[in-house]
Amino acid sequence: MKKMHKPLITTVAVLSALGMLAGCGTAVQNNSLSNQAQSASQDVTSIPLGDKKVQEGGTLTVGLSADPDKLDPTLSSSLYSRYVFQNSCEKLYDINASGDTVPLLASADPKISDDGLTYTFDVKQGIKFADGTDFNAAAVVKTLQRNMTLSGSARKSELKAVKDVRAVGDYTVEISLSQPYAPLTAVLADRAGMIMSPAALDKEGDNFANAPVCVGAFKVTDRVPSTSITLEKDPNYYDAANVHLDKIVYKIIKDPSIRAQNLKSGDVQVADNLAPQDVSSLKSDGSLSLMSVESLGYQGIHINIANTNGVGKTGTQINTPIAKDKTIRQAFDMAIDRDKLVESLFGGLYSKACSFIADSSPYASAESKTCPTYDPAKAKQMLESAGVTIPYPVKIQVTNTSTNLQLIQAIQAQAKEAGFDVQIDQVEYTSLLSNLDQGKYDDAAQMGWSGRVDPDGNVTSFFSTGAAMNYTGYSNTQVDDLLKQATAITDKAKRADLYGQVAKLMREDAPYIYLYRQRYLTGVSNKVAGVDVYGDGVLRLSHTAFVA
Repeated sequence: MKKMHKPLITTVAVLSALGMLAGCGTAVQNNSLSNQAQSASQDVTSIPLGDKKVQEGGTLTVGLSADPDKLDPTLSSSLYSRYVFQNSCEKLYDINASGDTVPLLASADPKISDDGLTYTFDVKQGIKFADGTDFNAAAVVKTLQRNMTLSGSARKSELKAVKDVRAVGDYTVEISLSQPYAPLTAVLADRAGMIMSPAALDKEGDNFANAPVCVGAFKVTDRVPSTSITLEKDPNYYDAANVHLDKIVYKIIKDPSIRAQNLKSGDVQVADNLAPQDVSSLKSDGSLSLMSVESLGYQGIHINIANTNGVGKTGTQINTPIAKDKTIRQAFDMAIDRDKLVESLFGGLYSKACSFIADSSPYASAESKTCPTYDPAKAKQMLESAGVTIPYPVKIQVTNTSTNLQLIQAIQAQAKEAGFDVQIDQVEYTSLLSNLDQGKYDDAAQMGWSGRVDPDGNVTSFFSTGAAMNYTGYSNTQVDDLLKQATAITDKAKRADLYGQVAKLMREDAPYIYLYRQRYLTGVSNKVAGVDVYGDGVLRLSHTAFVA
């Protein structure tokens, strides 16, 4: 297969508004962008096929904003790997546009015992993996057991309540829990529920990511690191008759403006994660459509407190003031004006984030919606009381994309007034993921989360003690206990209250500085249809087609 050339990446100049953020205290208004925010803030989650005339075949080229990490559902942790998995590695369940879980490889919702400790579900019959291996209950068991036991598994925390999983029939799976666990179906609607070929697991072992085999409309056939990933239609797919494309090529284009340019020129037909600054020109282009949906996730900054031995392992307290003293972290949190950030950088199209729960979630509460009060003067007093040298340096590791650099430069300008000297450490996206895993960042690292419908998926794996993606090394037994309580009940109001208590404790400890909640802006050529993007941010392209 011919390898594609790496796209040209340039650094976009920082918005002129950034220099104004720490000045007179008045938010800089970008009227054009603010006006566009009004029209782009309505959710558009689908470009349906409808009654359009489908043209069978062809290669869809997608402009992807970052290079995915390992193409192994057990080990991966990035949104961009989920893009590839969505079309090549189906799950037991999925979510729909409303955020409800729906059966995918499972044939129905699970049956739950009265005590909440046993889940039983059937899986669909007559399905084959891309390598021809039969899909059945035994395959589900093998995948789930691997997720629970493999060294380095990012799924362990999500499945920690699972005591046993077994096949009780050729197509029936039974899961036994050590305690009731309300998020289980939602967990199985994500990477933990992506079922891998038993034959491929036996053959590849820990190297499964190099040759991933699942059930999907497409199968992975080629990967050129940092450049492209190619998927080809899988003739073994159970619904192959409704798969219209021959290939999908994910072309890694990190700069949002260049992705937008490629979309306008026709070099790509779909482009993810477009910048608010490009909304106006995209909406005025009659050959394109713009999808927009608010994220269930968040963007923010991890503070390295005790991640010295890598995630999932017990670390030791890092001997820096910001790691040891929560008042310094609180001061940093207080030094950031989120309202100005979302207005000046994103024209008000995005919203500020105060916790791991979106304001629109049924689990939101007054506590989860409460942000630290912006008060640079008080923040500086707190630094002085902590006895540190002012300006106090904070090195933030960040991916070298224009959007993220603009964000950290804006925070740099704001925090200066509060006595902080923010230093920017630029790295590649995959390097940042690896550094977070290993704890190889000095003070802080900017990384967000794409979000899950159940709030447990937005917090436990990151902030419970010893969790698989606890990049900060944070540990608070009260938080651990509250999270455990919240997953053991199904009453939404009671769960919302418990998660609100967690949000309050985390606001006091400040292991993570929540910043904003983006809208997923996806550009689509009018030459294609059958594209979906929901609140989890994942591009769904299994039934996309070129149309007349």
